[in-house]
Amino acid sequence: MLTKYHLGERWLGFPRSYRWAALADRLQSASGVLLGLFLLLHLHFESSILLGKAAFYRVAQVLEGGLFTASGHGMPMLTQLFSLFMLLVLMVHAATALRRFPVQLGQWRALHNHLHLIKHNDSKLWFWQMLTGFVMFFVVPMHLVTMITHPEIGPHLSASRVYHDNYWLVYLVLLPAVVVHAMLGLYRVAIKWGISFQRQGLLLLAKILIGYLLVLGASSLVAYMVIGYSLTLPITPFKP
Repeated sequence: MLTKYHLGERWLGFPRSYRWAALADRLQSASGVLLGLFLLLHLHFESSILLGKAAFYRVAQVLEGGLFTASGHGMPMLTQLFSLFMLLVLMVHAATALRRFPVQLGQWRALHNHLHLIKHNDSKLWFWQMLTGFVMFFVVPMHLVTMITHPEIGPHLSASRVYHDNYWLVYLVLLPAVVVHAMLGLYRVAIKWGISFQRQGLLLLAKILIGYLLVLGASSLVAYMVIGYSLTLPITPFKP
């Protein structure tokens, strides 16, 4: 038996209209693609620590605009500005995605019945996206605010944040949540907007990327832990 749920005439001050729904869909997909692509780059930049402290130091200086300074040193302000920009993109993505989050008991029951009766694979993927998105709603802003307030990046400074400030606990939750959410999101965007109709192939690629990124991120986290363990307080910034 199908149950219909009336959501009311207004949502967060917006009149109910198909125009708003279409705009929200586009904003959600565009912001999600931007965040997903950023994650792919971010995890690979972070993994340069696996090549040694000097490699990570050079990558950090380049990302902070060291190529455009006379001294060759990066500008932490760029990290702050970019982190603020990504926080704004995250807010747009969260605001447009929350309209589909079940908030009533009846909606949760309908979702439970749908998942167990229909057994649609993409519905299960959406459910996992919803759960990981809920976790990210609390953890990702914590990470971005930290980068805004403490933008210093370097082998010693980053490792100290992970080990001595116990941020490894945050990243232990953040890593699987953001990787699963982002890769499944990119898969669903590609299917939704007709970029590709090869569901099985795209889903296989998403699963491979999830496994690969989890291994890459976990390896980088362990490297930061090892470096942080070897450091003594107060921390001296790394210089090659």
